Amino acid sequence: MLKSKTFLKKTRAGGVMKIVREHYLRDDIGCGAAGCAACGGAHEGPALEPQPQDPASSLCPRPHYLLPDTNVLLHQIDVLEDPAIRNVIVLQTVLQEVRNRSAPVYKRIRDVTSNQEKHFYTFTNEHHRETYVEQEQGENSNDRNDRAIRVAAKWYNEHLNKMSTENQLQVIFITNDRKNKEKAIEEGIPAFTCEEYVKSLTANPELVDRLACFCEEGNEIESGKIIFSEHLPLSKLQQGIKSGTYLQGTFRASRENYLEATIWVHGDTEENKELKTTVNEKMLKPTGRVVGIIKRNWRPYCGMLSKSDIKESRRHLFTPADRRIPRIRIETRQASILEGRRIIVAIDGWPRNSRYPNGHFVKNLGDAGDKETETEVLLLEHDVPHQPFSQAVLSFLPKMPWSITETDMKNREDLRHLCICSVDPPGCTDIDDALHCRELGNGNLEVGVHIADVSHFIRPGNALDQESARRGTTVYLCEKRIDMVPELLSSNLCSLRCDVDRLAFSCIWEMNHNAEILKTRFTKSAINSKASLTYAEAQMRIDSASMNDDITASLRELNKLAKILKKRRIEKGALTLSSPEVRFHMDSETHDPIDLQTKELRETNSMVEEFMLLANISVAKKIHEEFSEHALLRKHPAPPPSNYEILVKAAKSKNLEIKTDTAKSLADSLDQAESPAFPYLNTLLRILATRCMMQAVYFCSGMDNDFHHYGLASPIYTHFTSPIRRYADIIVHRLLAVAIGADCTYPELTDKHKLADLCKNLNFRHKMAQYAQRASVAFHTQLFFKSKGIISEEAYILFVRKNAIVVLIPKYGLEGTVFFEEKDKPKSRLTYDDEIPSLKIEDTVFHIFDKVKVKIMLDSSNLQHQKIRMSLVEPQIPGISIPADISNMDINEPQKKKKKLGK
Repeated sequence: MLKSKTFLKKTRAGGVMKIVREHYLRDDIGCGAAGCAACGGAHEGPALEPQPQDPASSLCPRPHYLLPDTNVLLHQIDVLEDPAIRNVIVLQTVLQEVRNRSAPVYKRIRDVTSNQEKHFYTFTNEHHRETYVEQEQGENSNDRNDRAIRVAAKWYNEHLNKMSTENQLQVIFITNDRKNKEKAIEEGIPAFTCEEYVKSLTANPELVDRLACFCEEGNEIESGKIIFSEHLPLSKLQQGIKSGTYLQGTFRASRENYLEATIWVHGDTEENKELKTTVNEKMLKPTGRVVGIIKRNWRPYCGMLSKSDIKESRRHLFTPADRRIPRIRIETRQASILEGRRIIVAIDGWPRNSRYPNGHFVKNLGDAGDKETETEVLLLEHDVPHQPFSQAVLSFLPKMPWSITETDMKNREDLRHLCICSVDPPGCTDIDDALHCRELGNGNLEVGVHIADVSHFIRPGNALDQESARRGTTVYLCEKRIDMVPELLSSNLCSLRCDVDRLAFSCIWEMNHNAEILKTRFTKSAINSKASLTYAEAQMRIDSASMNDDITASLRELNKLAKILKKRRIEKGALTLSSPEVRFHMDSETHDPIDLQTKELRETNSMVEEFMLLANISVAKKIHEEFSEHALLRKHPAPPPSNYEILVKAAKSKNLEIKTDTAKSLADSLDQAESPAFPYLNTLLRILATRCMMQAVYFCSGMDNDFHHYGLASPIYTHFTSPIRRYADIIVHRLLAVAIGADCTYPELTDKHKLADLCKNLNFRHKMAQYAQRASVAFHTQLFFKSKGIISEEAYILFVRKNAIVVLIPKYGLEGTVFFEEKDKPKSRLTYDDEIPSLKIEDTVFHIFDKVKVKIMLDSSNLQHQKIRMSLVEPQIPGISIPADISNMDINEPQKKKKKLGK
């Protein structure tokens, strides 16, 4: 059956266009109930149970299915995800509304509907002949959709009554809309609010805690004093933004100090700066206040319950692990069980008369301090997708056993005869790059970088591709890895292990012995690695006088070329910076850290790095030549001069000059900044220089004019060499494959706006992965020092603050803060000098880079926020007491104003 709608539309040119929209209605859409004779019985995918064994409900004693409306799906998703809730009908109308209003909830509900055990069924009511409704004259879209949902609920009850006369099924309509519920009851549809239904499930009282709580605006004002001023309505905000009265931007709270935040204003704001409310002459940036919120970015938060002192109280405060988030008021009858455990809470709303937002309990993660629990917390807090891959995703993996076929070799070069090897860290299973070098007959060298051809297995647009794009990157924690792609690919079929045939994407150069590139070509290939070496094993071969096999000879030549390439890069202004990285040695049984040391770098680390950089630059040039508007590139912006102030001042305090006008002058200055009496000085300066840098980002070439990579001193750059662990590389592989005629393009690959959105997500995922990795290192460092007790170590001052010094302990690559004053205690005589920079405490002066000795211990006084505590051992300062509890202290940053942020 075909429904059509015809209307006239005026074109820009002033003409009139006739538009005809067709809507097909069908009679063969099943109800989803397994065994329903009227619908033909079997259903593909998840289906409703013929005799649902749902938890007993005092309101609905008969077997039943649930049919929620849009708001229930949006706001009560935590309830619907609970294992106790099964056999739910999700209407197409509802799903479309959820998709338009909340992408995260839409993703969650799609995951639930694909879970066979949950028995959620998606019913396409908009294309069913008996459930489709047309919008009536004068009826708005919301009312039409509410009516469509009620029509579908009524049809289901009538349809299911035909299945069995002995044990008839019911469909229960779940809605929190009072008017919609009343209309449903008038039409003979069993209807309840979500709260009514959940509270009727006497066998599952814990579900009540998962109910989202919403207060009525009218009651809010009557029930107490208004604390927060009301935000402007959206209509006024949009009008003000359009006129220039208000500026729209993204609010970003400081990770270091929750009282500070910045607003990244969208678009050009130069002409609007006078509109800021107050400007401090000493500050470089104007200040303002929040007048409205266009879109909130609330998410579930991890933390701990602060149990109420009132006996039998169900209302408690939840303290988030993220210090930037205020405490949240929740109601739960499980307070005694949840006390001392990590839990997840979601925010439901923030009344204007409350100092705290309202929320509800979502999940109990486990005991605070437990390694698995804390790992789960840091993944959730940094928004790292880490759930097991769904069956929908896994269904697109190749069937095992797998081998290279003739079809796979189409448009692919067979390089399995070459002496190729990989060089990686010990224990690496996701080997995505390998190298080879051989003499050519003309006296030149052929050098190849071979990268796992992940894009062969992940095709555009399918569930595997979508999940890989969502994850964006593999996340490496201290004792586990969160893969971007399923393990079958990451550790097997795409891992370039030795002595097995693998598909690759190769970048091959012809070079002379002075590492000058004569020719460059790219090809999809098949390879067979002859060795999988660690950096130490490769270094041993290069240094060994007795080893002269083909692999060793190849490595030696590669190492010679890499040294030339590195020297040339540095001469052009590439930076060689330093950042302390630590490696934990774990106990084989308990997996607790038993030793902690900085990572050792060898020549072979640099050798691999040089050829990966060269491949990335070569590929960047190629894809930009072919796709000038649609190339995915990576840039590193030059830091603003103000970023270098601390570095310049630190060098000046040691009678050294650091020039920062260009990357080349900075690199040269750092090379010359040596002190025979202070060998570690150069390392400290390079560490400080690292802190001055901007974040490197992915971008679409058609959306930006500045391609330059500051740190590498390269005019163009991309990521090609790690497709197992970075989704950006997969897109680059696809672009390169099209450029050389090895694959075909697809629409989204040449849509620069979609590519720009993808880059935005990749940049976010990369940043969150870095934060999660640092949090993992911090947690394992805490475990290490917990077992060690109190120890003393030598350290160097990295930063001087108004009330503290930040020190680096080279032995462990560990950074920490030593405070010199305590809240609510008599203050010492502190004199801060920003120019030197230095801090005078009584008669002792501390300069940046001074050597000190500190005492290190784990401060467990606050179970929620355990941290490494440091106190000064040498030099001793007479009359100074070291703070006993630093868990709530803030570093006083020089030249920064703290502003209290409202709701």
